[in-house]
Amino acid sequence: MHFWKYHGAGNDFILVDQRERIWIQPDDHQRIALLCDRHFGIGADGLILLSSHLKYDFEMVYFNADGRKGSLCGNGGRCVVAFAYRRGIQKKRYQFWATDGLHEAELTSLPSPWEFQVALHLSDVAPFAIRKEGLETDPVFVLNTGSPHYVRWVEGLDAIDMIQEGRAVRYSEAFRTEGVNVNFVEACSEGLRIRTYERGVENETLACGTGATAAALAWHAWQDLPAGDYELPIHARGGSLTVRFTALPSGEYTNIWLCGPAVEVFEGETFL
Repeated sequence: MHFWKYHGAGNDFILVDQRERIWIQPDDHQRIALLCDRHFGIGADGLILLSSHLKYDFEMVYFNADGRKGSLCGNGGRCVVAFAYRRGIQKKRYQFWATDGLHEAELTSLPSPWEFQVALHLSDVAPFAIRKEGLETDPVFVLNTGSPHYVRWVEGLDAIDMIQEGRAVRYSEAFRTEGVNVNFVEACSEGLRIRTYERGVENETLACGTGATAAALAWHAWQDLPAGDYELPIHARGGSLTVRFTALPSGEYTNIWLCGPAVEVFEGETFL
């Protein structure tokens, strides 16, 4: 099987072009998990299929590193757009289908043949409030930006044990069944800093696109800022992203765009 490896701010993915030949079936859970294994496979946070779609430019089929189909992956969505461009679907603006519905994306620049700047349009987000239940002393929000996210504001972000703290939330009674992505966020002079523990990967990832988006919207809600247009830099361990959005007086968020790099790392053949 021929594959390509991409990353978006360190959030890395195996990409497979499945428009003309079926290489992977949706129930190939063990095989996908093996391909994503960093010791016995290629290694990645997830695997993405570029599939044909009758109405749109393509369909994105996303699997978590555990081999199971995942909800929307923001960085993966940006990477699959760059991959589609490299595989011959060469446009400036795209429409594609993902697990949560229709998405638009735009290639904003091509710094090199292997590096792209991609803006991905995300679905609107319903109003949400600070989380009151539980024992948390830091401000906490729970919202869905295509994937479910728990966002906690902290001080001393670098000192947090993300594996221990992330798993404690992800497997808590409130989230054990469906799972949640756990984000710890700290304000800085240049926007926000974030670390994320991702369900399905069951580990900390170097970046999370829908997590960065959740952090930006939660920041707006936490600061009780007025309605209007906003743009916020988000700094993950693997790189920086930018989130643009419009906050409505109703508390809803619309016109949400996740912007940042999508980089082709290498391509190869695997016998797995």
